[in-house]
Amino acid sequence: MAGKGAGGRAARGVRLTVNGEPVTVSGSPERHLLEALRVDLGRTGTKYGCGEGECGACTVLVDGTPTPACQVPIRELQGADVRTIEGMATGDRLNPAQQAFVETGAFQCGFCTPGMVVRATALLDRNPDPSEADIREALEPHLCRCGANARIVRAVRRASEIARGDRMRGP
Repeated sequence: MAGKGAGGRAARGVRLTVNGEPVTVSGSPERHLLEALRVDLGRTGTKYGCGEGECGACTVLVDGTPTPACQVPIRELQGADVRTIEGMATGDRLNPAQQAFVETGAFQCGFCTPGMVVRATALLDRNPDPSEADIREALEPHLCRCGANARIVRAVRRASEIARGDRMRGP
C-alpha cells in the first residue's frame, strides 16, 4: 500500500493492525478509518450509516474500545489494534455474539448487525454476565431501524451464556 510519492520519495502511511494483520494505510491522514477499511483494505462488513458517529453501523474495536470508524482520522491510529466484524470469528468458528445473533434471529435487515456484534463482543469481554440494563446501556449508541431491539438484547444474553459455556437455553 505504501509506495513512491511525488519526486520519488517513499510515501509514508499509518501503520496499524487490522484483525491481527499488520497493514499500512496511505493517503490523506485526515481520511476516516471507515474509508480506509472499506476501500483500501476490503473490509466491507463495517457499514457506512450516518457518517456522524450516531448510528453505530460502522463500529469497530480500536484497542478494545468500541469506536465509530466514520469519526476517527487515520492519523490517530498509528500503532493501533483494530478489530472489525471480519475479525470477530476464529477461523470458521463464530464468536459467541455472532453465534447468538444467528441462533436467536436477532436481526431483520442486518445493516446494524456488524456494529451491534462488535459492541456486544466488547461488552462481554469486560462483563461476561451482563444484566439486561448493562446490555441496553452498551447498545444505546446503536440504531436498529427495523425495531429488532428486544431480539438483540436476547441475543447478547445468549452470547453471554455461550461465552460462559452455559447449557443451551432456548432463545
